[in-house]
Amino acid sequence: MFWVRFRSSVILVIIAVSTLILGGDVLFSAILAISLIGMMELYRTMKLNKSLIAILGYSAAVLFDLIIKFHMDKYNMLFIILFLLLLMMIYVFTYPKYHVEEISMIFFGLFYVAVMLSFVYQVRMLNDGFILVWLIFIGAWGSDTCAYCVGILIGKHKILPKLSPKKSLEGCIGGVLGAALLGFIYAVVFRNRIAGDGNPQIAYAIICAISSIISQLGDWAASAIKRNHNIKDYGNLIPGHGGILDRFDSIIFVAPVVYMLSNMI
Repeated sequence: MFWVRFRSSVILVIIAVSTLILGGDVLFSAILAISLIGMMELYRTMKLNKSLIAILGYSAAVLFDLIIKFHMDKYNMLFIILFLLLLMMIYVFTYPKYHVEEISMIFFGLFYVAVMLSFVYQVRMLNDGFILVWLIFIGAWGSDTCAYCVGILIGKHKILPKLSPKKSLEGCIGGVLGAALLGFIYAVVFRNRIAGDGNPQIAYAIICAISSIISQLGDWAASAIKRNHNIKDYGNLIPGHGGILDRFDSIIFVAPVVYMLSNMI
């Protein structure tokens, strides 16, 4: 199992690095595909993935990403209102086919997966996005690796035993400190390519530390949803890891945080 997981991780990193380097339409297409698969996995927890309201959700995800791609952000609020109106129309005119919880899941799924993940593309397309976008993965996957290593070595105190019995307080702290250190080292290595004055080492360390905290929240949130629906993994697309949401659950939360913090430094 370890080697299956390791092999999948290597392939996943190669794909991620390639798409992030290329950026543009390649990254846009990759993020859209990941979003659609992730939404399908989430909707499947309530057996909605092939329903009419799910199809509306998938269509809305495509439309939202196109709004972002073509810089039509001024229509975001209109998009949200229209999406909700269409959902409620289906809810009303097909009553009692769907329950309000199912309508809520479709609405939630669009924002939890597609909207949040779109910030990977949005960060990459910033003026200094080629440098900034890697902070998302340092703050998420780098933090996860550090937390795992520290937890294995010295983890004793369980932080959320009912939700994630393997996660320790020591591991969580190790993840935050490890991410901060990785962010600091990253800024030192690429100092000459970082725009602006000041001290990017400290700024990047802070961004990655905050991202680590948010990343762990994202991981716990995904675990809570799975436990509520009595499933181990969201899917089996990635051998040894599960589905798209099992691997990108932390990225979902970190991407918008990095976007916001990057605009503040």
